[in-house]
Amino acid sequence: MIENFNKKNIARVVEALIFASTKPVSSKELSPYLEEFELNDIIEIIEKRYSSDSGVQLQKISSDHFAFRTHPDIAARLNLERAVERPLSRAAMEVLSIIAYHQPITRSEIEEIRGISLSRGTIDILLEHDWIKPRGRRRTPGRPLTWGTTINFLDYFGLSDLDDLPGIEDLKSAGLLRKGQSIGELEGQLYPSEETEVALSEEHEESFYNEDEENFELETLSDDYDELEKSHETENI
Repeated sequence: MIENFNKKNIARVVEALIFASTKPVSSKELSPYLEEFELNDIIEIIEKRYSSDSGVQLQKISSDHFAFRTHPDIAARLNLERAVERPLSRAAMEVLSIIAYHQPITRSEIEEIRGISLSRGTIDILLEHDWIKPRGRRRTPGRPLTWGTTINFLDYFGLSDLDDLPGIEDLKSAGLLRKGQSIGELEGQLYPSEETEVALSEEHEESFYNEDEENFELETLSDDYDELEKSHETENI
């Protein structure tokens, strides 16, 4: 048993914690194991162990989460085909994309962008995958619930942060634009004008709680989703 926990041994402990975890590990989760050392120094030691000659690398996700991932240059050789029990529908992918680009966003705003109503089942599927989560309530009449993406969303799609989301040209080249949809129309949805961004920024400062101000626990996805949406409508009657 190791008794002398110097910086090198602390790095081994942190490395083991990240390696053993089934999901990205946050800085907060690692902090109890750091003793008097800084996390950045420990991460630097671990990164040096996994040079370009290694088959894996330590990846930083969303600025404060860490996970070991296959090196990009060999990832293609490790791909496996497997049957997906519950593949995402086109509607679910569309809703997920809207949430990713517009978060925090309410249900009614999602419906306005899509032009059709949002089914409860679509939200349930995204919650089951742990790709979206409640982000708080707007300080507007009815205090509607807002949605945003999770760390698991970034991890699953291989993104370090939301800035890595594909742009218009990437979507166009991948054939992901809807038939008949103009680039200008999509740019207006994904990238608002400067005036719109300023207005939204001012509105968000006044209209949103910080996501850490409220703790949401969704034990029953369908029932709790409806309850969260309707609770304040009942209060205002």
